[in-house]
Amino acid sequence: MKFLSLLIKPASSLCNLRCRYCFYEDVSKQRNQPSYGIMEDGTMEKLIDRVFEAVDEDGTVVFAFQGGEPTLAGLSYYQKFIAYVLKKKGRRKIQYALQTNGTLLTDAWGEFFRENNFLVGVSLDGYESNTNEFRIDSNGNGMYCEIMKGIELLKRHKVEFNILAVITEKLSKHAKAFYSFLKSQRIFYVQCIPCLGELQCENQYQLRPDGYVRFYKTLYDLWLKDYQRGEYMSISLFDNILLMLTDRLPNQCGILGSCSMQFVVEADGSVYPCDFYVLDEYCCGNIFKNSVEEIGKSEALKRFFEKKNRMGASCSDCPFWKICRGGCKRQQESYLQGDRCAHREFLEYAYPTMSWIAKRI
Repeated sequence: MKFLSLLIKPASSLCNLRCRYCFYEDVSKQRNQPSYGIMEDGTMEKLIDRVFEAVDEDGTVVFAFQGGEPTLAGLSYYQKFIAYVLKKKGRRKIQYALQTNGTLLTDAWGEFFRENNFLVGVSLDGYESNTNEFRIDSNGNGMYCEIMKGIELLKRHKVEFNILAVITEKLSKHAKAFYSFLKSQRIFYVQCIPCLGELQCENQYQLRPDGYVRFYKTLYDLWLKDYQRGEYMSISLFDNILLMLTDRLPNQCGILGSCSMQFVVEADGSVYPCDFYVLDEYCCGNIFKNSVEEIGKSEALKRFFEKKNRMGASCSDCPFWKICRGGCKRQQESYLQGDRCAHREFLEYAYPTMSWIAKRI
């Protein structure tokens, strides 16, 4: 194997915040054991051993950490993780990433991220009033100021970072304010993800087709004006569409309508195919019992791949089928409703200028 990317949850579903729409809290509550606590050193070492057994000496490994809130595992966990990797990696190339709410970062974290070339994603839903409404602590206090302190710390330590923003139905009405805020803070790398309903039911915050079209059309117009002025903001959806229009593979999982094994590792060593489906029924094995190869051939993984995404009536004659194929089976609830596909509506709106841009890059 030449390449392996893992999404590791060293603090399981534990988190110091209580974001109103947290999809992983909903997912973890569907399991027999909602949280596996903090990953033990023995589990960490066994995981690294399994990875290097599977990846060739001239291969590449991406260790990405997520939660819950992964910094709850403590800085010492990551220091030991990297020390063990350095001991075992041989000639393999290693990349690190971590997704955090940013509220627990200190100078020690900043120095560590910089020294070890971490790409850090910070969860921030744009301007202060919106972030404070949805990203709250256990007492209901908005966390915007604490998150921004974390971002300033990363800037001070020259850590490479981007922003992950959850687009709720409410935020979809304020795309201009969202974009203006990003520019005012000189944030130029943004991943927007739709707010999802719960696995078993809808919720009041989830993004719906009307909001999807409204948000992305407005955001695209603002983005395009800046692009034409020579000012580029990296917005994940637009970046991935441009990649596909230039016959390159997208970076975002599921955007082409097919799933791949994401190798999500919970704190107890159990492995799952996708962050949206860390459920008992899709547990593909455990690194204490199974090799990477065995996990990749598990019956649970086969069942997961057999769970196809839903196709709308508009898919049959869609001119954008080759760059969508129905999209992500979990996220499509935000744009697919009955005969309507809001993603198609957005592509119809943006395609003329996006295809022009694609020819220039």
